Amino acid sequence: MQEVLTALCDPTRRAALALLWDGGEHCVCELMARLDTSQSRMSRHMKVLRKAGLVLDRRDAQWVRYRRNPDLAQEFADVVHAVLTAEFNLERKVA
Repeated sequence: MQEVLTALCDPTRRAALALLWDGGEHCVCELMARLDTSQSRMSRHMKVLRKAGLVLDRRDAQWVRYRRNPDLAQEFADVVHAVLTAEFNLERKVA
């Protein structure tokens, strides 16, 4: 559980998860562009998410593609969903 909470504490990782949580697969290059971050920084963030078991990766030529881990325990999926929903609702209130 600690790895999951640690992974969720960073805003860039939460933003990446929000993009992946729809069930689609996204290239690291797309995540970099959408989150306005460098390749090395994005790779470090994705490594944390992968180690926590939240995402899976797959190499595609020179790029790596990421997706939500479909085998993630329901308790952890619920925590991620709650955090992403709370952040989305908070951003809507601020805007």
